[in-house]
Amino acid sequence: MHSLQHHIHKAVGSRQVKKAIVKGSAYKVYIALDAEKHVTRPLIELCQERNVEVEYVESMEQLGKACGIAVGSAAVALLIEQGKEVQD
Repeated sequence: MHSLQHHIHKAVGSRQVKKAIVKGSAYKVYIALDAEKHVTRPLIELCQERNVEVEYVESMEQLGKACGIAVGSAAVALLIEQGKEVQD
């Protein structure tokens, strides 16, 4: 996993990620493997239903650091920018 700090268009945290998936603006979701399953399972199911790519990350701490935040995060979504995918 590369650094996500430089991605301007992202949603951090399970609630924001869920909103982005439902809205259709997420094209890739990162899920922390050590996050509570009752939090991540619905996100994974939504991604499968809506054909959103899922990548798993070892820990919430690692995912938070990759986003440049001081706390862990269960999920992060990369968002489509104005009708096109944000390039890695």
